[in-house]
Amino acid sequence: MYAIISDRGRQYRAEVGARLVLDRAASLEPGASIEAPVLFLCDDGQATVGSPFVEGRKAVLRVVAHTRGRKGIAGTYKRRKDSRRRVGFRADQTTVEVVEIS
Repeated sequence: MYAIISDRGRQYRAEVGARLVLDRAASLEPGASIEAPVLFLCDDGQATVGSPFVEGRKAVLRVVAHTRGRKGIAGTYKRRKDSRRRVGFRADQTTVEVVEIS
């Protein structure tokens, strides 16, 4: 059984026991539980599509840790002296584990 869940405007495929990497939820401490609405549910080949959410279904997620993503590097170059520039970025992330889909 798997479900498509929604978290702050993004959609994720969730199965029980799977770990998902979401955008940082700074207000949540590791060990806290959150509930996410279910948009689509597939149970033994039987699909249920919500409009926009499936009635009576939710996914329970447990916060595992707060981390930072891989560093992405971008740069510009022009043919003049001292015109090279490099910019890096690391996204703040929250790792959650899917406890149940009920």
